[in-house]
Amino acid sequence: MADAVRVNPQVLDTISVLQGATMVSGVVRTSGAGKAYQSVAQSSAMAVQDATDYLRNMGTMSTTAVGAAMAQLLADPKEFGLYKEVINEAQGLVTKAADNFKTIGKDAAEVLQNFSPTG
Repeated sequence: MADAVRVNPQVLDTISVLQGATMVSGVVRTSGAGKAYQSVAQSSAMAVQDATDYLRNMGTMSTTAVGAAMAQLLADPKEFGLYKEVINEAQGLVTKAADNFKTIGKDAAEVLQNFSPTG
């Protein structure tokens, strides 16, 4: 029964060599740096995704507001100035959201480009 539990000494030597090769400080540091970079890259991508969602949502709201204002304008052309203001504000929201998206994208790229996990 004791023979069934015995491990071949060559297997133990192989495990020992592998541990020695992978637990060297340089390997551990390189692996950690890679994981840190991947984490920052993923966070940057998520920030850009959030900005994309925001831009899409603002586009939807703007389109809805413009449609509603146009319907009111057609029903009551005397209030052209009021509805024109609503339409301009709605379109301005999309422009601001696009600028926000651009800024977040550039900033995320800069953070990732300048990230140095090794110090």
